[in-house]
Amino acid sequence: MPAGLSILLASSNSGKVREYRELAGDANIEIELLPGFGEIPQFPEDAPTFAENAAGKAEYYSRHTSRVLLADDSGLVVPALGGAPGVHSARYAGPNADDSDRVRKLLHEMEIFEEDRRRAKFVCVTAIARRGRAFIITSDSADGLLAKEPRGAGGFGYDPIFFLPEIGKTFAEASREAKNQLSHRGKAFRKALAYLADPASLAWIE
Repeated sequence: MPAGLSILLASSNSGKVREYRELAGDANIEIELLPGFGEIPQFPEDAPTFAENAAGKAEYYSRHTSRVLLADDSGLVVPALGGAPGVHSARYAGPNADDSDRVRKLLHEMEIFEEDRRRAKFVCVTAIARRGRAFIITSDSADGLLAKEPRGAGGFGYDPIFFLPEIGKTFAEASREAKNQLSHRGKAFRKALAYLADPASLAWIE
């Protein structure tokens, strides 16, 4: 890992940057929110795949700084709904909806399905870029079931209804340590950290 590496996160979400700092663990890196993120014209994230959105977002926002930048795209994929909400997870209940609105809409659409049709998968793609060029793109997922009602007070987004049979809890009920170990974002980011530990990465970030 390059000594003292500093990475900017293309987000204004304080919960997300806290989660990434926890995921970084003992790695010798510093993660901060991209200054002025809210003042930069928003990247549209209108591509049909998580990978295209993550890479496009990383390349776009990295042009607004000289530092290494991290962006991700993640969402919930429900096979019974044809893959929805998918890449539209954050906008599933409309542009002005909050997390509870999105959860409520999804639960309503899942009312007709029994447990064997309530399978769901969280997907995350992370992209690390500098000066308009992405040089690390990783992805991973977490498999679970959709609970029939929200459970737990932790996490954010769809966490209160994403149930993991292996621990018998939703992401919102799980400890931070358990969630970070099992989550789609944790798995994808640990892959990115492994690439950053490779000395060959220095050619891109210096």
